[in-house]
Amino acid sequence: MKTTIHKAFKYRLYPTAKQERQLAGHFGQARFVYNYFLRQRIDFFLAHKDEEKRGLNYHDTTAMLTELKKYPDYKWLNESNSQSLQQSLRHLDIAYTNFFKKGNGFPQFHKKNNRQSVTIPQYFSFNERVGNLKIPKMTSIKIVFHRPICGIPKHVTVSMEPSGKYYASFLCEVTLDIPTKTTGGKIGIDLGLKTFVVTSNGEMIDKPAHLHESEHKLKKLQHSLSRKNKDGENRRKARIKVAKLHEKIHNQRTDFLHKTSRRLIDENQVIYAESLNVKGMVKNHCLAKSVFDAGWGEFVRQLAYKSEWNGIKFEQIDRFFPSSKRCNACGWINESLTLKDREWECHCCGSVIQRDLNAAQNILQFGQASEIRRDAPKSKRLKKSRVVNRVAESGNCLL
Repeated sequence: MKTTIHKAFKYRLYPTAKQERQLAGHFGQARFVYNYFLRQRIDFFLAHKDEEKRGLNYHDTTAMLTELKKYPDYKWLNESNSQSLQQSLRHLDIAYTNFFKKGNGFPQFHKKNNRQSVTIPQYFSFNERVGNLKIPKMTSIKIVFHRPICGIPKHVTVSMEPSGKYYASFLCEVTLDIPTKTTGGKIGIDLGLKTFVVTSNGEMIDKPAHLHESEHKLKKLQHSLSRKNKDGENRRKARIKVAKLHEKIHNQRTDFLHKTSRRLIDENQVIYAESLNVKGMVKNHCLAKSVFDAGWGEFVRQLAYKSEWNGIKFEQIDRFFPSSKRCNACGWINESLTLKDREWECHCCGSVIQRDLNAAQNILQFGQASEIRRDAPKSKRLKKSRVVNRVAESGNCLL
């Protein structure tokens, strides 16, 4: 089966000193447009919140931008590609709309010392053989293509990380021929903090302690940064050192997540996972840092899209299913189970249960039971709540 997806290809850029100054101008203009019109939208909303008027939308802000560039004080906005500034307005419109429709966080003003980026939707070109990238109103920038670009490039985003490194990310439209995988097993996976992944077949994947290993060094660098004069050159150097260490930890975590998700996809045909409420968990300040460091949300996201691209079935079960409390052998539920109990004994069948392995096996059982329910004739289907109760109350005979 063929399908069309959007896939990003990211490469390292090596601009000259002159090009760095030019890119700083492009970043600053895109950042100014985003922040300026975010303020305009907020002010408009506050001024008309008691009236039946819709807020400013993308088309309103593009018209306002055209007029703004005519004023002498804002002529410098013409130094940047006009489509890049319009793309900043699109990003603002998406963020603003998602706040009201999807409940995402309210758009934040962009800061100068954070990651900087500018998106070029058209009129860019690149040469993989020579290794250069040409964007409007700039000379060719050196780029290292460590792997070929596939598909049709739709736009390119040039970014600068807080560590001072530059990257170009191409969003490409790629046509995939998705295979129908017929090899591999069915597994349930339980995500944890002490052991990152426990599978239903007994495999345990330990969580690497990248942040813990670098925490002492990070503390020293941040302490050094806090003692530097605010506008001094030494503060800039200290800030870059902190940013480089953060970037290293991020790269180590991302590398681990990609390799682990890739291996699970290659070895299995069906994967069931728990639907975790990560946003709720991080409200517990005792667990927040460990939950963020584990990267559960990113890991599940990678499993989801890699499964889709490789013909693998990936599903998340109901988060209210008592996977840790239920004995997978007989179905008895231990209501007194606490978070510190890593092993417990079933009062019904006497089995000594390892908490995480038991949860993974229950996730597999519930996933298979839900699959049977969907495949059953419509008249014999059970409601979702009844499936949860039936699996919770029964043993291996799930339906």
